[in-house]
Parts: sequence; structure tokens; C-alpha cells
Amino acid sequence: MSDNQTTIQPEESYKIIRESVLTAQSKVYTVVNSAMVQAYWEIGQEIHKACGENDRAGYGKKLLEYLSEQLTKEFGKGFTVTNLRYMRQFYRTFPIRHTLCDELSWSHYRLLMRIENEKAREFYVQEAVKSNWSVRQLERQIGTFYYERLLASQDKEAVLNEIGLPEKVEPKNIIRDPYVLEFLGLEGKTSFYEKDLEQAIIDHLQKFLLELGRGFSFVSRQQKITFDGRHFFIDLVFYNYILKCFVIIDLKLGDLTHQDIGQMQMYVNYYTREMMNEGDNPPIGIVLCADKSEQVVKYTLPEDNNQIFASKYKLYLPTEEEFKKELNLENYVKKDDSLEGNSLTNEDE
Repeated sequence: MSDNQTTIQPEESYKIIRESVLTAQSKVYTVVNSAMVQAYWEIGQEIHKACGENDRAGYGKKLLEYLSEQLTKEFGKGFTVTNLRYMRQFYRTFPIRHTLCDELSWSHYRLLMRIENEKAREFYVQEAVKSNWSVRQLERQIGTFYYERLLASQDKEAVLNEIGLPEKVEPKNIIRDPYVLEFLGLEGKTSFYEKDLEQAIIDHLQKFLLELGRGFSFVSRQQKITFDGRHFFIDLVFYNYILKCFVIIDLKLGDLTHQDIGQMQMYVNYYTREMMNEGDNPPIGIVLCADKSEQVVKYTLPEDNNQIFASKYKLYLPTEEEFKKELNLENYVKKDDSLEGNSLTNEDE
């Protein structure tokens, strides 16, 4: 070997080869998954054509039993009568074939089919693709009423109109209230401090970023700023690449006060004047509190406010009824528990 030839370490070679194998496996999985989703759609279409609107009576029931028996004999498990009905529902829920997304698995679609609200369903489809949500992440977002909480934030109509449009996103349209932080593991603890809440968020940062929404990246914690010898510490700082701005978060264990909002205004002013980079939009601040008075928020902030927000957090996963009461929802996600819960593929979620 010549002196000029670079020696490649075995570990480096392994890493390069491993990455190639993983990339190939991912591509194969995507292709196979897409083919299976398309096949299930075609099966659902054919069953719908044969059965019409009613697949549980007379001819429809006998046809499904016959198809289940024959398909199971030839192709193995996955073709029970219940699953065939599920495929038929898949076709009815997504009747336009070219709207199916290669990025979403059959397990994703099984969850999406349970959402009766068409706008909510389309929202979850788009967010799952854009944010690359796993099946479990999608299930959590649906279960915690991600869409409804977003609508309940500031401007419902603007959020609805924004879905599917590549237009500029306003800060108020990505803030939700409440934020659900059940993954922090603090439910039931009778005594903890703001530093404990902050540390729990850092320990579960990936899940917290998922709850915040798309486009967030972590910047710093307990950032120290000093004015005339007085020190202040900003709990958490993020950057949102969609909004192109810093997002400052202050944590409060008790009820929100006007002093809390005033302090956040100071942080936002500091970032506006000292930390913004060329091309950045003005920073926004979110005070996360255990409870708040809407009147305190209303009369502390100016009417044209688009930078300071106050949202409640919950350390447990509320029930569907609690969410409805909290958000005052008329239309909400309903889950059809009558559908069979086992996946038709051996997908690793």
C-alpha cells in the first residue's frame, strides 16, 4: 500500500455499508407497503361494487364469507370478514385513488378511517406525511384531539382555510390550548417545582416537540439575560423553521397572572431587539400555565397581539368528555370501536 493511499478503518466501512443496507430496506418497505395499501383499496372497491351499501345482509354477507374463506386458503391470515369490511370502508372513506399517500401505511389508514370529520381527517393525513409521524404518534395526536385543540386556539376559520394551502402561516394558528403533557410522568405527584416540570420536558424532548407541532427545534434552556445587574432566566427557547422565528416558553405551575404576561413581553422584546437574525420574523412567547383567566389575558395584551400567548397544560390524558367540555366542541373525533384492531401487516410501528 502506497503512503498516499488513505487507510479506511473497519468501523468506518461498517457504518457506510450499514447505512446503505438500511436505506435499501427502507425503500423496499415503502414500495411493498404502498403496493399493499393499493391492493386493499382495490379489494374494498370490488366488494363495494358487489355488495352496494349493505354488506351485512343476504348476498353481501354470503359474499364476504366466501371471499374470506377463499383468500385465507390461498394467501393466509389477514382476510377475515371483519378485515374485508374494513377494506370496503377504506375505499368508501378514500374513494379517489390518486389521493392515497405512499408515505402512509395500512396501519395509518386504519386510524384515519375512524375519523368522521372529513376536514379533521384530511388535516391528519397531511400532518402525518409532512411530519413523518409513526403509527403510534398519529394515534396519540388523534387521541389528544390535536386538530380540535388547534382549532380552539385563536382563529378557527383561518386554521381551517390554511389546511392544504402553502400560504404563510400565522403564529396564532399553530398555538393550541391546552397542551397535553401526559408523557412527562408527573400526574398524581402532589409536590413538584417549575424546575421539575422543565427537567421532565427536557427528558422527554422528542415527545414535547411532537406536542408543540411541526417545525420546532430546541435552542436552549434557562437562558440568562441581564439588565442593569439583574438576572433573568428564560425557561425554554425553540426555533420554528416554518414561522422563521424564535419561540420562547415560560413555565408556570399556578394560575396565570398579568405579571407573568408582562415578563414574557420583556423576553419577547429582548429577542426582537437583540437576538433576531436577518430574515427572521418577530419572536413569539408562550406562557404555559396550570390555569388561566381569559379576561386577564384579554385585558393584559393589546387587541392586535400576535406575539404573546397563554396556554394551559394538562399532565394527564383527558377523557373525550373532558376534551369536549374544555374545547366546547360540537364536532369532534369519534372512534369506531366496532372495527377489528389487529393490523393486516406485520408492520413495526
